[in-house]
Amino acid sequence: MATDDSAVTGLSGRYARALYELADEAGQLDAVADDLRGLARALAESADLRRLVESPVLSRDEQGRAMAAVTDAMRASAPTRNAVGLLARQRRLFALERIVSDYLRLLAARRGETTAEVASARPLGDAELDKLRATLGTVVGRDVTVETQVDPGLLGGLVVRVGSRMLDGSIRTKLQRLELAMKGAG
Repeated sequence: MATDDSAVTGLSGRYARALYELADEAGQLDAVADDLRGLARALAESADLRRLVESPVLSRDEQGRAMAAVTDAMRASAPTRNAVGLLARQRRLFALERIVSDYLRLLAARRGETTAEVASARPLGDAELDKLRATLGTVVGRDVTVETQVDPGLLGGLVVRVGSRMLDGSIRTKLQRLELAMKGAG
């Protein structure tokens, strides 16, 4: 996404910026980034965890205990554990995914990188990610950090978003265009 930290705004931006500053003071920027990526993966893979963070029915204490168990199990750094605990106490766990994204955006801005969000129909291998990083780096003209997510609904191909630019090379979109073209010809 955008490479300057002014693009990090709103509720998630405030929490991400505070966590970033705490991690920077503790010299744990990369450790926190790894923790947050792990939490994002867990949220993407676990419907139960997603329900936990989105549930308005669970109490603050229940959410806090459950998230403490999650961060302990993943051996998260102290700034990450503290931030997730605060989110649970403040009933802000619903914003966790956006906070992760904003934190990673701040870290990329510090390093002079651009973040590309890539959706694919299946997980990308290391060789594919390296080639994608190199290609995007050439197009954008700077280092690119790639954040991936899997969307089986794409059928194949990729959807890449860098800043305000989006490239949709998914099979789903190509089929939709073909369907529209055939309707217009009929």
